[in-house]
Amino acid sequence: MQGGYGYPQPGVTQAPPGPGYPQQPMTWTATIGPDRDYFMSMMQRSGPEAAGLNLPAYSPEQQRALTGNQITIGRRRHSTGDTPDIDLSVPPEDPGVSHQHAILVQQPDGSWAVVDQNSTNGTTVNGSEEPIQPFVPVPLQDGDRVHVGAWTTITIRRG
Repeated sequence: MQGGYGYPQPGVTQAPPGPGYPQQPMTWTATIGPDRDYFMSMMQRSGPEAAGLNLPAYSPEQQRALTGNQITIGRRRHSTGDTPDIDLSVPPEDPGVSHQHAILVQQPDGSWAVVDQNSTNGTTVNGSEEPIQPFVPVPLQDGDRVHVGAWTTITIRRG
């Protein structure tokens, strides 16, 4: 209750702002698409088995809202029909992505972390040459890039 000129009315207490009130939930999105720079760096590090790989000429970026506690990243397994949340088996299929490649896991504060699921070709973050350790959550910040497979980059954005 307000008294005159925006001052509290005497005898009326106001609840202090703070953690007792619901915060506006953070919304996060993932933008998934081929990344020429990442592909070129992968080709330089790869052996002769990568010689036949070509970056797709055209592949539209996908946008996905990050909802729930975890988002699976991989390729659909045709034998069982298991489909990850971010399915990289759709054309143009990224052949370097494992069926169960990685998971985005929501953290208690609403942010996200990436966890490699012991994938064949590993997962890197922000262009690093060193893959992250399997099964160890790596916290992500707004704008971080998660690299999987031969050319796929997943950019994580808040807001």
